[in-house]
Amino acid sequence: MADDKSKRDSRDRDRVSGDQEYEVGYFASKFQLTIPEVRELIRKYGNDRETLEREAKALGSR
Repeated sequence: MADDKSKRDSRDRDRVSGDQEYEVGYFASKFQLTIPEVRELIRKYGNDRETLEREAKALGSR
């Protein structure tokens, strides 16, 4: 089901939806990762944005 972009609040901002291609693509480009790498991070750590950003930075520095 697609996001309803007319409903804007902060509840969704702290999560990364692995089902939404544009969210995965944005996250991948932000941290210079591939889409499979982002999907693996989501699978491994869940969809909490703060946790994913921390792990993506750690992955990028290796």
